[in-house]
Amino acid sequence: MKLDNIRLLVSNFDDCLHFYETIMGFSLTWGERGGNYASFDVGEGSVLALFKKELIAETVGTKELPEQVRSQDPFMCIFEVSDLEETVREIKERGGRFISDIEAMPLWGISTVHLRDPDGNLIELITKLPQEKWDESLVEQHQRYS
Repeated sequence: MKLDNIRLLVSNFDDCLHFYETIMGFSLTWGERGGNYASFDVGEGSVLALFKKELIAETVGTKELPEQVRSQDPFMCIFEVSDLEETVREIKERGGRFISDIEAMPLWGISTVHLRDPDGNLIELITKLPQEKWDESLVEQHQRYS
């Protein structure tokens, strides 16, 4: 079995298409405004797709359920970048708004920052910290599982 792609089920299809293509800068490989489906090349053969939430709800029999319920985030899309500060600057220049500042997380071995797409999906951008900046407990775990 192999993961084919991640498909976000969205209510604001056109806004999300614009966000992932223009704000995030992903290459659109299929789809258009006013459509039902779009896919993006997010690097190294990985695909992020969008699909109208209402259409899948009809297919799987959940159309009568609420479209959104306020809750903690059930997932997030994580994208690794080589230069986090530069990527944040570029996304801000294209109109992106971040919900956190860049923060080094030695316990996780990364620096991270967060934003949301127009549908409220949580996105995390990360860059790996050099191992000498990792928390000692992470170094120990890494050695144990390597």
